[in-house]
Amino acid sequence: MVKIEFQTGKRYLYREHRVRLHRVLDLNLVLGEYEATGERVRIPVMELKPLNGQEELTIPKDDIFGIPEDAWNKAQRKLAILQPILAARGDMAIVTEVCRANKIGKSSIYRWLQAYEQTGSVHSLVELPHTGGKGKTRLDATRAAIIEEAITTHYLTRQKKPVSEVILEIKRQCRQDKLPVPANSTVWRRIHQLDEEEKVRKRLGNKIARERHRPHRGEFPDADYPLQVVELDHTEVDIILVDEVYRQPLGRPYLTMAIDVYSRMVVGLYLSFDPPGAIGTGLCISHMLLPKKLYLSKLEVNAEWPCWGVPGVLHLDNAREFRGGMVQRACEKYDIRLEYRPVKTPEYGGHIERLMGTCMRQVHTLPGTTFSNPQQRGEYNSEKMAAFTLREFEQWLTTYIISVYHKRVHSTTNQIPYERFQDGILGTPDQPGTGLPEFIYDEKQVRLDFMPAIQRSIQQNGVLIDHVHYYADVLRSYVNRSEPGGGKQRGKQIHTFKRDPRDISVLYFLEPETKIYHRVPYKDTSRPKISVWEFRAAVRHAKQQGKKKLSEDDIFTGFDQMRSMQLAAVERTQRMTKSVRRILRGVPLDELAVRFQDGSPPEAVPLVEYVKSAQVPVEPLSSANLLPFDDSGLYTL
Repeated sequence: MVKIEFQTGKRYLYREHRVRLHRVLDLNLVLGEYEATGERVRIPVMELKPLNGQEELTIPKDDIFGIPEDAWNKAQRKLAILQPILAARGDMAIVTEVCRANKIGKSSIYRWLQAYEQTGSVHSLVELPHTGGKGKTRLDATRAAIIEEAITTHYLTRQKKPVSEVILEIKRQCRQDKLPVPANSTVWRRIHQLDEEEKVRKRLGNKIARERHRPHRGEFPDADYPLQVVELDHTEVDIILVDEVYRQPLGRPYLTMAIDVYSRMVVGLYLSFDPPGAIGTGLCISHMLLPKKLYLSKLEVNAEWPCWGVPGVLHLDNAREFRGGMVQRACEKYDIRLEYRPVKTPEYGGHIERLMGTCMRQVHTLPGTTFSNPQQRGEYNSEKMAAFTLREFEQWLTTYIISVYHKRVHSTTNQIPYERFQDGILGTPDQPGTGLPEFIYDEKQVRLDFMPAIQRSIQQNGVLIDHVHYYADVLRSYVNRSEPGGGKQRGKQIHTFKRDPRDISVLYFLEPETKIYHRVPYKDTSRPKISVWEFRAAVRHAKQQGKKKLSEDDIFTGFDQMRSMQLAAVERTQRMTKSVRRILRGVPLDELAVRFQDGSPPEAVPLVEYVKSAQVPVEPLSSANLLPFDDSGLYTL
């Protein structure tokens, strides 16, 4: 991966000119120096690019999910051994002690350090497969299973048997089965490779394991500087949202958010209609890692959100989705250390819980809120009053976070989150800052690493996912390819694709040989870009039209019909709003008086309900017909 590091002397491109970084000015600007002229220039952080020749490093590829589990676990153990050395760089006594404790030579340690420092990621410690026997275990599967069984049943128990007893049991079993006896050092090495916390838990109990290997209450999750600790959690939002087309109630969305514990800055979020799971977790983490400029531009929010970077610790709930293979391995690639909240310990995760509560109190002021409980809601009809679409609510929520929450004094820190974050990064006269965190330049790679994977075979007409066909020339050589090997029972070869639920117009195909992701669009490129939720609404619409067997054409025809209705409704609403504004002359658009054609008395109608009920353009009455007590205007339905 390519990273932009904000260190004096680092060389990058700015508007196709080579520059050297001089110093950081604030969270958005650095001072650079053109190499050719020596002239200094203020450079927006997000406009720095890697030097020429590094473009190939930004091509999205798979370098983690195809690695065998054993190789990945071994790389993790190497990193765990290196951690004391990385924490005390240059201390030769630590190096000597690590080598002695783990029975590893210094040459191996230095080789691992050199590999790790190239990327700062655990995947650089993965051993590549060998063509010969060197590096492979000398134990056959039978003896390896005997060792594994003996360690589990004799060593990892509350009897706390010594390793010597385990070795004796292994020797007894091997002699009984007439197998060569493995060396004592082999058994010792297997035991050293076990997770220390797991060993203590199995031999001494959960309580002692927590005391030895987990922070004490009150020590975690407090933080002393920005991005040292980040908390992440889900919640179902207390509001009913409507669809983009008919403006009919869809239900409550789910929100995943991440908060920097030190400053209380929100560093990542993800909003969708899907229940909490690995998808929301992964996309929230990728949002946390990356700069927010592109996100704000797409959302049309004109504000600053200058936070990005890898946290020291990501503190998570104990929910199952946080322990998924995809999320966990992607976090390991980016050197994110995961800490899970202990069960039945509400004092952990309190910062993210309070943030969620603060946001929900603001949500309760919006049309369509469900409030926190039925007593609060009373006779308020949440579905009838629902007005926000998912995108509109995300715009509102993002604006609230950036322009209100980040700029308001926090009751616990007694500081404004934005200013506290900035002081922690840039420093103050009393305390040095940590400096701008490096950011990952290849954003597409980050998003793909945390996106959900889909397994499909490739047919002559491309790839079929949810009734939709996708095709690109890169798929041609994989059409109807069978699984390798012999036998008549071989099935079609299954390939990995990734898809962003917010835009299903494109798949990303993981080419097996090169491990590079390739863009695969709709087979019919005239199809519009839509989200997975819009797609599901189109499927429902097609079924409502009596379609029993759905085709791709049926679904997108339904979507086109829905989009046309939406545009017509928007046009009617705009015409109506202009007429209302012309009559009201600045009066707040909360409600207006309506005179019905049947001659009934004028009635006050909320503007939202009026707009919803209008099916035809509305013409304002002449000023001669306005009632003397009502200066808001009368409209005829």
